[in-house]
Amino acid sequence: QVQLVESGGGLVQAGGSLRLSCEASGRTFSSYNMGWFRQAPGKEREFVAGIRWSGGSTLYADSVAGRFTISRDNAKNTVYLQMNSLKPEDTAVYFCAAGTRPGRISWHIVYDYWGQGTEVTVSS
Repeated sequence: QVQLVESGGGLVQAGGSLRLSCEASGRTFSSYNMGWFRQAPGKEREFVAGIRWSGGSTLYADSVAGRFTISRDNAKNTVYLQMNSLKPEDTAVYFCAAGTRPGRISWHIVYDYWGQGTEVTVSS
């Protein structure tokens, strides 16, 4: 079992930055691919960014590429999402996910565990 706890959400003005963190329990964090997803009110959950277990491969949604950066620190069992140049359309609840199933790290089905989410609100 892996438990994921997100933090770092909040209210920020458009153009601002936030860094989300997701701390995982367990001793096998380094073997998990990690992802960030988000869900805006009235919309389906969507992929934001993912990083392979080795940290050597990352993937971003087109809507955030060039503005967001995903990284991980296996020694701290933590994955980060640095969000710059935030836009009102980035407003959502952001979820961290961990998984070992095969497939693209943008697919929901590769993830076994999900956090409870942290809310990000970007004001215009």
